[in-house]
Amino acid sequence: MCRPRAGQRPVTAGDTAPDLERATLDKATSENFPVAPFFLPRAWRDDLMAVYGFARLVDDIGDGDLAPGGADARVLGVSATDAEDRLVLLDAFETDLRRVFDGTPRHPLLRRLQPTVRRRSLTPEPFLGLIAANRQDQLVRRYETYDDLLAYCELSANPVGRLVLAVTGTATPERIRRSDAVCTALQIVEHLQDVAEDLGRDRIYLPAEDMKRFHVQETDLAAKTASASVRALVAYEGQRARDLLNEGAPLVGSVNGRLKLLLAGFVAGGRAAIRAIAAAEYDVLPGPPRPGKVQLLREAGAILRGEG
Repeated sequence: MCRPRAGQRPVTAGDTAPDLERATLDKATSENFPVAPFFLPRAWRDDLMAVYGFARLVDDIGDGDLAPGGADARVLGVSATDAEDRLVLLDAFETDLRRVFDGTPRHPLLRRLQPTVRRRSLTPEPFLGLIAANRQDQLVRRYETYDDLLAYCELSANPVGRLVLAVTGTATPERIRRSDAVCTALQIVEHLQDVAEDLGRDRIYLPAEDMKRFHVQETDLAAKTASASVRALVAYEGQRARDLLNEGAPLVGSVNGRLKLLLAGFVAGGRAAIRAIAAAEYDVLPGPPRPGKVQLLREAGAILRGEG
């Protein structure tokens, strides 16, 4: 339910539209959460994969993780000269997104998305929010306050949860509020797992005011292992994420059937990731602490039993 990160299959300059589509959708198997698990109705799985394809591709554009060869840029009508300019690519992608709602999009993933948009009566706003978040990543690399970070998550994470509710026809104002809390929590947890990776991209998602409070300098985040101050900061932000998950957890009990299983998986993924960070004694710098499947299942079971 938040912006994912995954590995990629190389795409050659001669790849066809189906190859471009498959190269992105195949990344679903490497995500931290189930994108469209087998137990969902086939129509939901198809539509959720279409939404995932959009979200995955826009993040790859924003992170500079498009497959080599420039095939995506060519499909979007971006010249070879501008193919490395992420803002140009994001502008072209937004133009193609608007064709989803009024015309015929060029990119195969957006052509795949168009029937979903029509079938589920989806609006442009959540998709535009995800594009805006990736534009912001090109321009804003530090966040002064926690509120600033929350505003970023409103663009980068919350639209995905809202799209899940829209695809499944279960959106209500209260569910959207709970979903936003869960998605923001998952985004914060991902930022905690990926402190070193983000720093390598010259991005820091730990609020500067909190770094100052815990006497953490940017150079501390480049160390091989975390100092006591960095660990205290990560623990503090982890508790904030845990509180948000607790705020959003009643979303699971507000729905029934297979959707309940899916949403329990999202909340469980966040809680298990926080436990994995704690088990690593909040030292996230050597690499992202990841929960095992057993821990995920335990968390999901507790949520479904109403224990969390």
